[in-house]
Amino acid sequence: MLFAALLSVFSVVAAEEVSFSVNAPMIATVGEGFRVEFELNAKPDSDSFVPPTFENFDVVAGPSVSQGSSIQIVNGAMNKSISYAITYVLVPQKAGTFAISPATIEVKGKSYSTQRTMIEVRSAEQTNGATNQGGRQEQNESAESRANRSIEKDDLLYRLVLSSKSVYRGEPIRAILKLYSRANIAGSEGAKMPAFNGFWSQQVDIEQGPFRETLNGKVYEAYNIAEYLLYPQQSGTLTIEPAELTVIAQVMVRSNRSFDPFFGGGHEVYNVRRALKTPEVKVQVKEFPAGAPASFTGAVGRYTMSHKLSSSEVAANSAVTLQLTISGTGNLNFLSAPTLSLPSSFELYDVKSEEKIQNKPSGSVGYRRFDYPFIVRAEGEYDIAPVEFTYFDIEKRQYVTLSTPPMKLMVTPDKSSTAQQQAVSVGIKREDVRLLGEDIRFIKLGYPALRSVVAPFALSPLYWAIMVAMLLIAVVAYFVVRKYIRDSRNVVLVKGKRANKVAIKRFRIAEKYMREQDRRAFYEEMLRALWGYLGDRFNIPVADLTREVVREELSRRGAANEAECVIAVIARCEEAQYSPAASAEMKDVYEEGVDAVSKIESAIKK
Repeated sequence: MLFAALLSVFSVVAAEEVSFSVNAPMIATVGEGFRVEFELNAKPDSDSFVPPTFENFDVVAGPSVSQGSSIQIVNGAMNKSISYAITYVLVPQKAGTFAISPATIEVKGKSYSTQRTMIEVRSAEQTNGATNQGGRQEQNESAESRANRSIEKDDLLYRLVLSSKSVYRGEPIRAILKLYSRANIAGSEGAKMPAFNGFWSQQVDIEQGPFRETLNGKVYEAYNIAEYLLYPQQSGTLTIEPAELTVIAQVMVRSNRSFDPFFGGGHEVYNVRRALKTPEVKVQVKEFPAGAPASFTGAVGRYTMSHKLSSSEVAANSAVTLQLTISGTGNLNFLSAPTLSLPSSFELYDVKSEEKIQNKPSGSVGYRRFDYPFIVRAEGEYDIAPVEFTYFDIEKRQYVTLSTPPMKLMVTPDKSSTAQQQAVSVGIKREDVRLLGEDIRFIKLGYPALRSVVAPFALSPLYWAIMVAMLLIAVVAYFVVRKYIRDSRNVVLVKGKRANKVAIKRFRIAEKYMREQDRRAFYEEMLRALWGYLGDRFNIPVADLTREVVREELSRRGAANEAECVIAVIARCEEAQYSPAASAEMKDVYEEGVDAVSKIESAIKK
């Protein structure tokens, strides 16, 4: 029993993920030694460590190896941690900014490496000059003043780093808000994110760091504050407004009070606040080249397209579904369903879409699937025209058109309809047989005194009235059916009529996210509902769907006030979605969004 109890205690062992890192100072002085330590949280394979070349540095000591281990038992689970460190002492040969190349090591046959580490080396004159100047100023200066002066202007920098500043409309841009620091960061406050006017923005998960980077010839610890994928929605020069952040740095300065040999003392720690702001960034957005095919609707990236017809042979009056799947990398969120042309005897219903999209630094990756349900009414053999989808390839700088192969559909007679026709035919024949015994009547003899009892219906006023009414009904029915067929082929009109229904469906999805308290999904669905409604209702292409275009379109229709309402709701959604400090209530945003769409519908129908 005792052995079983001990076995249960040590039965769970938490395996820690292997990490291999390097610790080195950011700033060093020529001729003065410093330590570089390589840390591993596992036991390495024998003789597997490969050190860096240490160019521009002299190795005066090392490698020295230290290792240790500890075991913790919590609730019957044993956690074992191992520390393994390799230390060198280096002396810089000259001033400048130099890199320590990655070191490698193996654990159980698997190789691990450190990151490339930058070190800024100053000359002795630069170091002593800064020290002497600071010493002269410290004599008559308070400790708090010295703490503020110790943080130089370029010790804390806030930047918005873009992957490119010249792109095509719809081409994704990777934007990273970075904090560069040469001081000890204790915290931050008052963050204000950029509005990204003219862009569709999507936040991406990112590793915060810190990372050792070089900026303007100086070495910094870089922290990734946030990362976005930006999709420009209009051509021209777009300006990204500055982002703001207040950083709290901890600084240790020598105290003016006397040194206490028992408690140590001699230094005090101060919190220094610095209000930082990113520079204004301009992005040049180029328009697409001329000569775009008719099937191009603003898709940018690199895609593939596959198709699947639910059946190649069906009976008349049966349902068939054509499924198109567009997958790849690019602005997947803005892809619209390609146009499907069907024979006139086919009835096409609302296209259904399904998507699975992941936002990555390279852009949105995944697929969008479109289902085209339709019903075939007449028998025969039909050819379904190829479906075309065109996108703009950024690397090739040209349009690429994808097309499905020609599809054939065999429609056989409807069995249920044939059985009914046979039953009617048999019924008529049986009736004819039953009346054979009464088809010869007795001939009446004598003088036929024939006289009209009732005036003939033919050519009577009622007859002509009925004929005229039937003619009018036929003419009206002709024009109604003709208008229905014309409207059914008018994709713009159909999208406009469906806009309200699609918006209501998306509002219901947003309401579900609101009940689940999923803020990101809620605001994404609200933005999709509002932008989708405006684009479908007023036939605005996704590539041209901006606030200015919406204002102009609604003002032209006499709904300027309603335009400001819906734009205000969109602005609240974007602010609440991407700003950590946003305080918008989901219920209020939801009600305002539904109310804005209702007001637009009422204003347009007047």
